[in-house]
Amino acid sequence: MAGRLLSIGECMVELRQAGGDLLRKGFAGDTFNTAYYARLFLPADWSVDYFTAVGTDPISDELLAFAEGHGVGTGRIVRIEGRSPGLYMIHLKDGERSFSYWRSASAARLLARDGDRLRAAIEASDVIAFSGITLAILPAEDVETLLSELRRAKASGKLVAFDPNIRPRLWDSAERMRATISDGARAASLVMPGFDDEVTHFGDASIDATIDRYRMLGTANIVLKDGGNGITLAFGDERTHVPSAKVETIVDTTSAGDSFNGAFLARLATGADPQPAARFAAEVAAAVIQHHGALVPRHKLP
Repeated sequence: MAGRLLSIGECMVELRQAGGDLLRKGFAGDTFNTAYYARLFLPADWSVDYFTAVGTDPISDELLAFAEGHGVGTGRIVRIEGRSPGLYMIHLKDGERSFSYWRSASAARLLARDGDRLRAAIEASDVIAFSGITLAILPAEDVETLLSELRRAKASGKLVAFDPNIRPRLWDSAERMRATISDGARAASLVMPGFDDEVTHFGDASIDATIDRYRMLGTANIVLKDGGNGITLAFGDERTHVPSAKVETIVDTTSAGDSFNGAFLARLATGADPQPAARFAAEVAAAVIQHHGALVPRHKLP
C-alpha cells in the first residue's frame, strides 16, 4: 500500500577526508540520512520527503539537487533569503568520528517558523521522523510549534518516530536539553534512542531503566540501540533482543544510527514485524560503518 514518509530536520554541507590534505564535499544530517536510507528500502509507491529550510544561494541549489537526485522530495522545503545551509567537518580516528560545526546562521533553524506549512506537510504524511537535533536547533517557540503538530499527528494514529540523538553542544543547558528531549518523546509513538546517550545524559543504570523511563513519558514503542551489544525492542508488553550484525572493519561510524533508523522505518512502515525489521536494519548499519561518509551507495548495502 502506498504511503508517504516525512523526515524533519537539518541537512548540512559535509566535508570528509578524501586522502592527503584533500576534503570531499557532500550533504548529510541525521534526519536527512534517515530519509536517504528509508528511500533506498521503501517500495517505489512510497514517497519520501524532507522538511527543512535552506537559503537561496548556490550551495542551497546544490543541496536540493542532491536530495532530488537521490529520490528525496524537496517540495516541502522552505527557501529563506540571506540564509544558507550549515556546514560540518568529520574528523576520524580509528573509525570513531568527531565533528567541527559552522551552523549559527543555518536556514534550518527557521524550519518551523511557518506553522501552517509545517501542519500541511505532517498531515500529508503517514510516517514522520524527527530527532533531538531537530529540536536543539530551533528557537523555543518554534520547538513548541513543531511538538504541537507532532502531538496532533500521534493522536490521529500516524507513526511519529523520534531519535533523541543527544548532542550537548547544541543546548544552552543540560536541564533544558533533558526536558525538551522528554517532550519530544511524549510527542512520539516510537522512540529510537542510543543507550550510551541515555546512560550519559539521563543516568540510566540499565536497558530496562531507559525503556521504563520512556514508557512513563507515554511512548508505546521503543527501539533501544546499544552498538555492538545489539538492539532491545519494547513493543506492547513484549521485550526482545536482536543481536548486532557482524562487522569486519569499522571505517567510519558516521550515520550508523541514522541508517538503522531509515532501514527500520522502511521495513516497519511496509508491514514487517519489529524483530525482522531490526535484524535487517542492523545489517544495513553494519555495512554503512565499513565505508566512509554518512550516505553509502545502495550497491554496497544488503
